Amino acid sequence: MEMDDNTFQRHLRVTKAQFVFFTQKIQEKGMNDMHPCGGPDNIPMQKKIVMFLWYLANQNSFRELSDKFDVSQGAAHNVIVEVLDLTCLLASSFITWPTDCEKRANTAVFSRVCGIDGIVGAIDGCHIKIQRPPIRGGDYLNRKSFYSILLQGIVDDQGKFIDIFTGPPGRVHDSRMLRASPFFENWRQSMGPYKLLGDTAYISHTYPFIITPKRDNGALTVQDQQLNARISRGRVVVEQAFGRLKCKWRRLRDLQNSHVDIVVKIIVASCALHNMCIGLAEGACNEHPHGCPRQEDDNN
Repeated sequence: MEMDDNTFQRHLRVTKAQFVFFTQKIQEKGMNDMHPCGGPDNIPMQKKIVMFLWYLANQNSFRELSDKFDVSQGAAHNVIVEVLDLTCLLASSFITWPTDCEKRANTAVFSRVCGIDGIVGAIDGCHIKIQRPPIRGGDYLNRKSFYSILLQGIVDDQGKFIDIFTGPPGRVHDSRMLRASPFFENWRQSMGPYKLLGDTAYISHTYPFIITPKRDNGALTVQDQQLNARISRGRVVVEQAFGRLKCKWRRLRDLQNSHVDIVVKIIVASCALHNMCIGLAEGACNEHPHGCPRQEDDNN
C-alpha cells in the first residue's frame, strides 16, 4: 500500500479505493488474519488480498508468488483458494440482472448507439484457455486447436456483466451453451418485452429474445446490410467487455490449470471484480484508452 496510485493500479489492476472496498466486502464474508495453513504465523488480511489480486492480474506460478510475498508455496496456494472462495460468494452481489429502471436506461443507450429499440444487453461466448483436463480431456479441445472452458456473458450498455455462465468444454457451440444455461430456463421472466443483441451463432427460432444479423450469402439487400451494421455497432460492447476482462485479469489469458472446478471459480471471481471496478466508476484502461483488444477467443 506504500505505492503511489498509478503504480498500485498498474500492479494490482484496481485503484486504492477499489482495493479498500473489496477488502471490506471480503472481511464481511469472514476473512481474518489467521494463517491459511493453521501454522503459528498470521498473514495480514490486506496481504492476502494483495496476493490474490496479483495472482489474477499476472501469470506467475505459486513458486514465484511465494518468493515475491515471502511465504511458503503451500501458504500461497491456500491464500489464493481462501480469497477465491470468498470472492465467488460475493459474485451474486456484483453480477445482477438489471431492474426495470435499469432496463429502461439500458434501452435508451443502445437506441442511441445502434438505433434499435428495446435492447437491454448483448450476449456472446469466449474461450478461456486451460490445460487438458484429466477426465474427458478431448471434449475441451476447441476448433481453434487449444483446450478451453467457455464463458457466456451478457453485458449491459457499460460492458458490465448482468449474467454469466461458465463451465462447458471448449468444443461446445455458443447456441448449445445458451440452451444449457440457467438464464435460458427463465428467459421469459428475465427478458419480458426486451431483447438482446447477438451474433450469427444465435440465429434460431429457439431464441426469439435475441436480435441477430442475417448471414451474408451474397444476396443481402441494402436494408439487410444496414441492419447488420446497426447490430454490430450495438453488440461491440460485449466484445470490448471480454477484451477488458482479459486485459485486466491476465490470468484468464492462459490459466495453466486442468482442474475444472478451480478454473470456473477463477472465471467467476474475475467477472465479479470486473463489475466491481465498473460499479466504482473506473475510467478507461491506461494501456488501451480506446478499448482493450479482444484475443482470438470467440467461439464462432
